[in-house]
Amino acid sequence: MTLTLRNIAKTFPGGTRALLPTDLDIAEGEIVSLLGPSGCGKTTLLRIIAGLETADAGASIRFKDDDMTHQPVERRKVGMVFQSYALFPNMSVRGNIGYGLKMQRLPRAAIDARVDEVIALCRLEPYAGRTITALSGGQRQRVALARAFAPRPRLLLLDEPLSALDAALRGTLRDELAALLRQFGITAIFVTHDQDEAMAIADRVAVMSQGRVAQIGTPEALYRAPETAFVARFVGNSMPLGGKIDGGTLHLPGGDLTLNATATGKAAFVRAEDVKITADGPLTARVETVTFLGTHYRIALSGATDAPLFCLHQGLTAPKPGETVRVTIAPHAILTLEPEKAAA
Repeated sequence: MTLTLRNIAKTFPGGTRALLPTDLDIAEGEIVSLLGPSGCGKTTLLRIIAGLETADAGASIRFKDDDMTHQPVERRKVGMVFQSYALFPNMSVRGNIGYGLKMQRLPRAAIDARVDEVIALCRLEPYAGRTITALSGGQRQRVALARAFAPRPRLLLLDEPLSALDAALRGTLRDELAALLRQFGITAIFVTHDQDEAMAIADRVAVMSQGRVAQIGTPEALYRAPETAFVARFVGNSMPLGGKIDGGTLHLPGGDLTLNATATGKAAFVRAEDVKITADGPLTARVETVTFLGTHYRIALSGATDAPLFCLHQGLTAPKPGETVRVTIAPHAILTLEPEKAAA
């Protein structure tokens, strides 16, 4: 099932434009994440695909050969998983999973067989007879996924599916979700503001900003070759270096850095893992704070650049706050992009 979106836009009463004209193609079995900060339009786009919001005139939504642009939500055959799970507290796990099948008026034997299948695939056998109120948050999330899978939707839509869970559980369920989506072979779109979640689960990620898709690509492509300053900062947490680029040299308060190519007029960015404390680095910096994170130290540096600079330092020891250190940033690690423009 190929999903084709053309000219999808949304203007709310009063003139607020939540979504600018957007085109998107999603292949059968592909998992795509809509990633971006709050208010960027990602949930609005998801709700338009589901049929819960109406797009502006001129939009087109096609599921393979079927025009779904003006079809009601119940005709689109999409499964949905919400932040709140939206499970029925008075029903058992089996009852919740079988609810959509019951609404399709399938024979009892067919419902029972499909529910058994999904319960097994989602490893929910020990909880099948429990009520929703007797489950943990992680168990409820798995039930919500199972209920969405059960009717065999042609498209699964997930809106921040893991946001209500604690950090440790989110990591575990993130991996489970990725495995389940691929096991079911279902085409899926999920909304998130968490870059780690998007990159761990999705085949492609659409980074959204100010109502439009800023860039779409594989997690590797977005990380290694961001096309805009916004994408560089949002995917991988790139830091602006400031300074002035003159040809192939970046002039900074703490010294000069060599670039891979001439980049006059552009802005320079770097990620913390590419900032190295070395004995003979070209930049001079002062250590402000040192945070031990188990596998590495996160060190805040000042003086080397116009903007705050952080370093992920490997090793058994680290410099102390107040010390002066030398810093190296390899030319290939410096991203040179068009400067960010202020929001209109």
